Amino acid sequence: MENYGINGHQQLFDYITEYRNKGLKYDLKKKLFGQQVAAKVILKAVTGFMNNINPKKPLVLSLHGWTGTGKNFASQLIAENIYQKGMTSNFVHLFTATAHFPHEAHINKYKTQLLEWIRGNVSICPRSMFIFDEMDKMHPGLIDSIKPYLDFYNNLDGVSYRQAIFIFLSNAGGEKIVQVALDFWKLGKERFQIHLKHLETALSLSVFNNKNSGLWHTSLIDKNLVDYFVPFLPLEYKHIIQCGWSEMARKGHVPNKKVVIKMARDLNYFPKEERVFSLQGCKTISSRLDFYI
Repeated sequence: MENYGINGHQQLFDYITEYRNKGLKYDLKKKLFGQQVAAKVILKAVTGFMNNINPKKPLVLSLHGWTGTGKNFASQLIAENIYQKGMTSNFVHLFTATAHFPHEAHINKYKTQLLEWIRGNVSICPRSMFIFDEMDKMHPGLIDSIKPYLDFYNNLDGVSYRQAIFIFLSNAGGEKIVQVALDFWKLGKERFQIHLKHLETALSLSVFNNKNSGLWHTSLIDKNLVDYFVPFLPLEYKHIIQCGWSEMARKGHVPNKKVVIKMARDLNYFPKEERVFSLQGCKTISSRLDFYI
């Protein structure tokens, strides 16, 4: 982790912009494919928090689902609608478990570094965002070290963390989410009939009791400091097509229906015979499209 100094407060207003409620709503609707549950929860949670001039605690979101379902992308959309420079802002901090906290033997050092990093950056910018990726690979106990920063305190040693945003990204709980989606499909129900109430309680319990999760038996869950457990559903064939169209446009190509369909059909789906849900999601589409173009 690098030095958190960024020339004090002088650059603050060069990076922070007014929160774009309509922008986030548009982005979640038009760019985050197949995630109506996650989009609704994220929009309400972030908008409510940003419009609260005196929040009682930081906003804490825990995003769960299989790889390729849009968790990282959703956190990017949040950042882009709060900070002028989005993910490249000096006030957005991304931690990846395998890169930043690789060795279990160094967990005490990581705890100290993490506490100092968060405190230093929130001291500079109260509206700092911290994103923790690969929570399912994080050593149990590490994330508990930041519990005081997520709790209902006016300040700790002169620093208030109430305006900060913490986002956890994890594959843990993905199986539970997939099972709910499968159950709905088997009953002939539509995807839009799945709501947060069908997933949140079971998801939080699944993550809390998962020994391979960085949130295993964490006090953050036990003390109800995670505001929302946000489920990301497995993507269907039609969503892969949407991802393909979007990625072709992003690469500067004229969207080609034959190319996108060929790419989408060659991916793996489950159940095996019906081929309803994508195993990879949109994660590999960018590189795969290069093969078909």
